[in-house]
Amino acid sequence: MTKAEKRAFKIYATRNNTPDAKFIKLFNAVDKVTDYDEDAIIKSLKTIKKRQFSNLKAHLYKQILTSLRLTNINHNVDIMLREQIDHARILYNKGLYKQSLRLLDKAKSLAHQNHRHSLEYEILTFERIIESQYITRSLENRADELIEQAEEKLQTLSNYNRLSNISLRLYGIYIKAGHVRDQNDYKNISQYFKKELEDIDQENLGFFEQLYLYVSYAWYSLIVQDFLLQYRYAQKWVDLFHDNQDMLELEPIWYLKGQHVLLEALFVLGHYKKHEEVKGHLESFLKNPPTRSNENLETLGFMYLYTSKINGHFIAGTFSEGVKMVPELNQKIDKYSQQVDPHRILVFYYKIACLYFGAGNNDKAIEYLNKIINYPDQKLREDLHCFARILNLIAHYELGNQTHVEYQIRSVYRFLRKMNDLNLVQQEILNFLQNLGRANGLSLKEKFKKLRERLLEINEMPYQKRPFLYLDIISWLESKIHEKPVQNIIKQKLTPRN
Repeated sequence: MTKAEKRAFKIYATRNNTPDAKFIKLFNAVDKVTDYDEDAIIKSLKTIKKRQFSNLKAHLYKQILTSLRLTNINHNVDIMLREQIDHARILYNKGLYKQSLRLLDKAKSLAHQNHRHSLEYEILTFERIIESQYITRSLENRADELIEQAEEKLQTLSNYNRLSNISLRLYGIYIKAGHVRDQNDYKNISQYFKKELEDIDQENLGFFEQLYLYVSYAWYSLIVQDFLLQYRYAQKWVDLFHDNQDMLELEPIWYLKGQHVLLEALFVLGHYKKHEEVKGHLESFLKNPPTRSNENLETLGFMYLYTSKINGHFIAGTFSEGVKMVPELNQKIDKYSQQVDPHRILVFYYKIACLYFGAGNNDKAIEYLNKIINYPDQKLREDLHCFARILNLIAHYELGNQTHVEYQIRSVYRFLRKMNDLNLVQQEILNFLQNLGRANGLSLKEKFKKLRERLLEINEMPYQKRPFLYLDIISWLESKIHEKPVQNIIKQKLTPRN
């Protein structure tokens, strides 16, 4: 809770209670401690017995939520609408049907204006109950009007639910398996996506239906590695909010997410100037959000902004500059550790490892890669676990730990086989590392050149671009061939348009 929320809670809690009320004492005791220790808190509250503690916690929790609801009621349209529906229910129970209907009609207009389809349908359902049970004579042809509104809203809700389900399903597929691996993967995901969208009229969609359509396309294009398509739909996603400025205040999280997806697409496409331009828009939005900031906005803003900052260093090859922000980033990760899901933290660790690797600090790269390798749930972002092990081998090779590399290659090979993730790039790298011990001087440089040529061939193959998204192995090979730091090689590749 913020200081303002704590202050508001104390005012709310003492309206009908004395400051000596047990749940207020418990709140004050919990607020004072840095680490939550239940036994220590009970001991400090001499008037509270251990057997009372569970019920007292539940009562305090309920009071806090009620206070937060009252604090945010004028800043959240959903809470405001819920209150109006509750008030209408009270009037209905009192037998004041016309007054209830008037309040519901106002709430329905507010819900419609703010695209709150499920709440609007709930209000319509309530209106139909009142009109069907009582002769209110509120309007002529009222029954036909309510039926038409309900049917129209049901169709909207149907599209809304279908499109939101598609986007959620695609997100789940990406989190579990990442990008498509072969033609069979592509066929399955494309057939699913096409079938789900085939009978939806995409020309006559409301705001949220359009939003979920663009979100679905963004996830689909990411999975099938069509990054130009992802860029186009991410831009449509962001433009949807620019065309509906009122929704920026109501749905800042969705706008934030759209900016993130747009930045990710620009990163993969390598458009540095456009990437930095959009990143600037994101920073400005986070500094001056159109609505009151909250923990959710702050958490997602942190994740998306720092991801784009790291990606900017990747595109420009400024790894040594990028590692300077790692201590600050680690502080942020610790600060938001309760809000950020493990998948996001693993991605940060991998990106930090890549920063250190690009800057030539292989020991630090291995330190962060081990955070991923030793993570207990290896099914979470399987692709990340696989590429962390590949990069770990390369980092050990750079350190001259050839014995460790030879020992670990079989282990990594077995892991990739078990994960069903051994692609052509990984296979070539593993074979290359396995045979490096027998090469030196000119023969070593020739091996680097041959691997580079082979990887360039693979990069042109369908469904084989995925490995290059995780590690710019070609630039690393060129750094070995030309005996230059990898970040210098990447900087040289920046075209004038970037």
